[in-house]
Amino acid sequence: MATQTAPLVAAPAVTYLNHETTVASWLLTKDHKRIGIMYLLVVTFAFALGGVFASGIRLELATPAGDLVSADTYNKLFTMHGVAMVFFVLIPAVPAILGNFVLPLMLGAKDVAFPKLNLLSWYIFVIGFLFTVYAMLARGVDTGWTFYTPYSSRASNSNVMMTGIGVFITGFSSILTGLNFMVTIHRMRAPGLTWFRLPLFVWAVYATSLVQVLGTPVIAITVLSLAIERFLGFGIFDPALGGDPVLFQHMFWFYSHPAVYIMILPPMGAISEVIACFSRKSVFGYSFVAFSSLAIAIFGFLVWAHHLFVAGISVYSALVFSFLTYAVAIPSAVKTFNWAATMYRAAIWLKAPMIWAIAFLGLFLVGGLTGLFTAALGVDVHIHDTYFVVAHFHFIMVGGAIMGYFAGLHFWWPKITGRMYSDIWAKVAAIIVFAGFNLTFGPQFILGYMGMPRRYHVYPPEYQVLNVLSSAGASILAVGYLLVGIYLVASLFKGERVGANPWHATGLEWTTQSPPLPHNFETQPVVTEDAYEYATREVKVG
Repeated sequence: MATQTAPLVAAPAVTYLNHETTVASWLLTKDHKRIGIMYLLVVTFAFALGGVFASGIRLELATPAGDLVSADTYNKLFTMHGVAMVFFVLIPAVPAILGNFVLPLMLGAKDVAFPKLNLLSWYIFVIGFLFTVYAMLARGVDTGWTFYTPYSSRASNSNVMMTGIGVFITGFSSILTGLNFMVTIHRMRAPGLTWFRLPLFVWAVYATSLVQVLGTPVIAITVLSLAIERFLGFGIFDPALGGDPVLFQHMFWFYSHPAVYIMILPPMGAISEVIACFSRKSVFGYSFVAFSSLAIAIFGFLVWAHHLFVAGISVYSALVFSFLTYAVAIPSAVKTFNWAATMYRAAIWLKAPMIWAIAFLGLFLVGGLTGLFTAALGVDVHIHDTYFVVAHFHFIMVGGAIMGYFAGLHFWWPKITGRMYSDIWAKVAAIIVFAGFNLTFGPQFILGYMGMPRRYHVYPPEYQVLNVLSSAGASILAVGYLLVGIYLVASLFKGERVGANPWHATGLEWTTQSPPLPHNFETQPVVTEDAYEYATREVKVG
């Protein structure tokens, strides 16, 4: 059957992109769509920066002798890679970029509840990022992105506190964004858009916002306590001063494990939108998928101590946290099985966003299943702080969060820009990224099982073959990411113009023009059907 093609479309006369064109109109904008674009620019730069640091790591590990950079420089490379990627890419990518752009559109609202607060959130994010970039350029930081004490509070002579200040400031951006989204979802839904008619992306963003508002203050208190100990000499974490370094781990991970769900829940929401659209079916078990987002957010606060199984906590505490860690896998499994059930016997439309979503499913499944190994007390003793954990983390955070981000970005790109990218090149890029990712991090599971610790820049020669494979995979991965940037930028100039709904999708965001109006809708939309009513939108697929 032939793929349906859209007719040629003229550019809308007035859009959020052209109604004001001065630099000041962007820097002072209260339009959620423009703020989403500004987040996109900063996050893309942070992603490139983190990628440069990752390249340095993999080049160093191509040989076992540690002959490219010194040990101190290597410590700074993996620390700055982690800081850039976790705090300035993974956490803000989907909520701050795609959430800002499409959430009000999905709700039928003209903007978020607090537009000025939304702009303030972006400025706070940029200020925190600049502090962190300065710390990276001026001596760097070498503690690891987890800032474990007492090394970070006493021994390190790198820019620990400048980095900490950057993370501390950025946390306020996360809190304000989460608060803004929660109020928007509660108070600004279109007539007829009841809770159980909401798109699943909205449910995911709502669950994420809860974690942002409740969890982020904890990391702020943790970084503040670290500063007090480092500058004033109060004994909080340093045992030489009467402190407890395990307390830092408890406080850090009480935020940072829920932060994993800040990173993965919104991409999961985007995947629900993509799979429903390109399967031409309603999401199987809609209510279960919706409530699984809330379950993940709640359970996420109850599993932090699985990072401390070898840190001296009691066996009984470890047993409880091991059980809870297995339990948190259940709502994630619900999503995965329901996505598969949605695709079962569907007329799959294999456009680029669907290819990215299928790649997400494969990588997230591996990441989730390997997480069960780290939840097992006996196994974790062996694999803790090895490359097994590095591989597991990246399968979830990059294979899951970044692939989900790219699936959503490709899905909503025609809405954001009014132009279509090259579908062929987008599919090629997805395949390259999928292959490169597996070649990069697949061997690291074996390295970790064999006992290679993470964060070492010198290793025994018997590990070289697997490390060379991993470094080669990183090169392929970089090519895939560069290709995405090239064809998306090219589409801004040469991409085919598209109409309001090039994917024939459900959802209010597809009822307004592409790119949208400055105020989103000409008239207040009214919702009269449930989410994902694709039975009334049959198209030929090929």
